[in-house]
Amino acid sequence: MVGERMYPILPVPDLDEALTFYGALGFSVTYCQQRPNPYAVVALEDLQVHLSGIDGFDPSASVSSVIITVGDAGDYRDRFAAGLRSALGRVPEAGIPRLLRVRRKAGTATGFSVVDTGGNWLRFYRADTPEETKETRRAGLGRVVDVAARQADARGRDSEAVTLLDNGIERYPDADPTEVVEALCYRAELLCRLHRPDAARADLERAASLVSEGVPGEAALLADLRDALEDGHTDPEAPPGS
Repeated sequence: MVGERMYPILPVPDLDEALTFYGALGFSVTYCQQRPNPYAVVALEDLQVHLSGIDGFDPSASVSSVIITVGDAGDYRDRFAAGLRSALGRVPEAGIPRLLRVRRKAGTATGFSVVDTGGNWLRFYRADTPEETKETRRAGLGRVVDVAARQADARGRDSEAVTLLDNGIERYPDADPTEVVEALCYRAELLCRLHRPDAARADLERAASLVSEGVPGEAALLADLRDALEDGHTDPEAPPGS
């Protein structure tokens, strides 16, 4: 029936901490109680998330996940990044919480994920039009990047994704430079999450050499990833991203 709604209830260890995080993303608190149990509702336009504070809850053990379809996933990601940067001075890309980048994840699925303070995955996907769903899968190294994104950005298996990229770069030595830059930048991003800054810098330098040779549209991403390395995402004391 028209008008039906379903709202997820996500567990978090500290309700106030969760509300601060969602506030940085741009959500507003529409309801909050502390008794008889910590509980709140946050909203962003037509999106609503219910949060339940559970003392002793372990975010690293969370298996909660929500799929959210939106018209423009990139716009949401940009808004979230700007809010986090304003509130925290940086965009957390490793550990809990974190914000991942927009990426194609095999097939025609394009989107990004937010991992909140409870370890819950909010998976934002672009709502495809009928014409967009006719897109074919990529081949070669581009396909490897898509499969790696499926492992890391959708399942949190960052180490497995690095291995996939390593094998793909070796398997396709004559790949288009644009795809090589994409693979190297994504590998560097994953290495940041895994707290391997030196290896990440090496990948970025190799990608930069290809960009300087004429690969278009990647200079901004390289600069963004370099900033991530300097923002403390590789702090060895931080919780791992996988």
